[in-house]
Formats: sequence, C-alpha cells, structure tokens
Amino acid sequence: MITYDTIVLGAGAAGLMCAAEAGRRGRRVLLLERARIGKKILISGGGRCNFTNLHCRPENFLSANPHFAKSALARYQPRDFIALVEQHRIPYHEKTLGQLFCDRSAQDILDMLEGQSRQSSVAIVTGVAVTAIRRTTEFLVDTDKETYRGRTLVVATGGLSIPKMGATGFGYDVARQFGLKIQPTRPALVPLLFAERDRRRWHDLAGVSTEVIASADSANFREKMLFTHRGLSGPAILQASSYWKPGAPVSIDLAPNGDVISELQKPNARKDGATLRASLQRALPNRLADRWIDNFPPASWTNHALAEYERQLHRWQVIPADTEGYDRAEVTAGGVDTDELSAKTMESKKVPGLFFIGEVVDVTGHLGGFNFQWAWSSGYCAGQAL
Repeated sequence: MITYDTIVLGAGAAGLMCAAEAGRRGRRVLLLERARIGKKILISGGGRCNFTNLHCRPENFLSANPHFAKSALARYQPRDFIALVEQHRIPYHEKTLGQLFCDRSAQDILDMLEGQSRQSSVAIVTGVAVTAIRRTTEFLVDTDKETYRGRTLVVATGGLSIPKMGATGFGYDVARQFGLKIQPTRPALVPLLFAERDRRRWHDLAGVSTEVIASADSANFREKMLFTHRGLSGPAILQASSYWKPGAPVSIDLAPNGDVISELQKPNARKDGATLRASLQRALPNRLADRWIDNFPPASWTNHALAEYERQLHRWQVIPADTEGYDRAEVTAGGVDTDELSAKTMESKKVPGLFFIGEVVDVTGHLGGFNFQWAWSSGYCAGQAL
C-alpha cells in the first residue's frame, strides 16, 4: 500500500486546483475521481467555461457566515487565475458584468488543470468508488479496487446539483462521519416553478425574455428574466433563487428603466386601452404587454388607479410553488458549516489533516463565474496548507 502525503477526493475544479498546487510544492498527491475528471467544467458556460469574474467580492457569496470566504478570496484572486490562463496561452473574452469565458472551449481550462497536476507528479485515478474512510494516525480510503493511505485528506466532492452527472451527498456524509456540522442544503441558481394559477396565466409566454429587477430576501438582481412552460428562469431569476425561501414571494420590477404609463396621467391625456397597450409595449415585449393587460386590466382610469397600476408593474409579486430542484440547479447552497473550518486553510478544526473545499462547503457564489473562483481560491488555500 502506497502512502501519499495527501489524498484528494473529487477531480472537479476545486480538487484539480488543490492537487496541482500541492503537487507543485513537492507533495505526493493522489487524486481520486468516481467518474471522469472535470465534468462540470466541460459543460459550464455553454461549453466555454465562465472561469471567473473580474468583479469578484465577498458580497457575491452566500453563506451562514458571510465573512468566511474573505480570506481565501483575498489570497487567490481572479487576477491570479487569469495570469495562469494567460501563461497557458488560452484565449478568452469578457462578456457582460465582468464574466470571463474561453474563446474556444472549456476543454482548454480542463487541459490546463490536468496538465499542471500531471507535471507536478499527481497520481490521478478515475473510475473508483470510495466505500469507506477510516482514520488512525493517517487516513485510510477504501475503494472498490484497493485501499489508499494518506497523511491528509481533502474532500472536494461537490454538492447535490446535476445528479445525472454523478453528484451525490458523499462529501456531507464524510463530514458527518467526523462530527462536523452541515448547514441545510438546497438547490441554488435554479429556475422557479409557478403555482398552478400562475402557470395557467403565463405558460404560453415560454421563450419571452425581458430585463427586470428580481428581488428575494432583500437581494436584488438586474438582469434578464425568461418565461418557461413551467415558471421563470433567466439570470435574474437564477440569482434570486439562491435567496428564495419556500412560501416567500419573489418581487419583480418589470420596468426597471422608470415610469411606463405616466403619460396617461397628464392633463388631457387620452385614457383608454389602446393608449395603455401602446405604453406597455414600449417598455415590455409585446406578448407580455398584451398578457399583462389581459390578466390585470386597470380598475379605472383615475390617476390614483393608474398610479397603482404603475406600482404593480414595478412590484409584481410571484410566490413560486417550488424550484426545479437539483436536476436543474447550477450549484448547491448550504453544506459543511464554515464554523468547522479554518478560513485560511480549509482544514477542519476538529480533525487535523481533514480539509473541505469547493461546493461541498457552505459558500455559494452568484451567477457569473463566482463559484469557479471559489473553487480556485479554496483549492489553492488547501493546496498551500497541505
């Protein structure tokens, strides 16, 4: 049985970064993966990998302890990963809101990380299922093929999102085995489902998209919203979903650029359905404007009623029936409680030598490259500490 300095469980973004960093520092590293390496990297960003965000700040992350991510994000920043990308001559571009994507393919990022690991003599073993983990003076990892021994153990197994790609709660099971607390998990960055009444009202608008401000639990996001056959999606809704709690409303400003029907309140203004429709169609997609009038005709044509109509456009209250679940969630919110971990190294405070990094930890980024940055930053910090 070979003894390694460290065993990393999970060859996703965080695991690859950690293994490469530890290997670069001369550690003997074993990287174990149940399926194929970097699966989520390859599908991210429409296959082009939104690998970081230029505007990454601690405020872009959700956690029971909003301060936990600060140390890791400061120690390994977007500019550090960008430097790595440029060093490997990977062409990239910025889309909106600081989001960076590969020009060619997400495969470039995976090849870079895998290449770094192999250059650092990291042993990569795929197609193995861990059956048990034991700890004596070291960690023993039993698999369906053989047993491996490591002085330290890093859990980088991800969360519950996208189970068809092999996502499981294994990392949480390991945490519980060693007595670590878990913050309740839930799907995040996920489409929301209409209640039946709203579904009947709006489902045939599927494909209609418009810019909105979506708000949930005091968090506000100004981006596109998309109607689906079952509910609402698009960046603004995905962002708000991370903050939404069952039974609570999502508030949607359908006209974030300002007043829509103020012209109708002017003296001598023509106040009728045609004028209202024309005003709404200037601010909203035509199909949505028409449906809004059908569903919410004005109570009257008084200025008071029109002011209330305007207010409703800016504060459309939707109470979702649910989310589309882990099948459609980009990430998992919740996870290993950050109170259990060192913010500098990601090491367990209770169990020396045991580390948790990436999505398995209760740190969830906004949409737009932030979750990858957390993977790089947390993986780097653990790799430095091993």
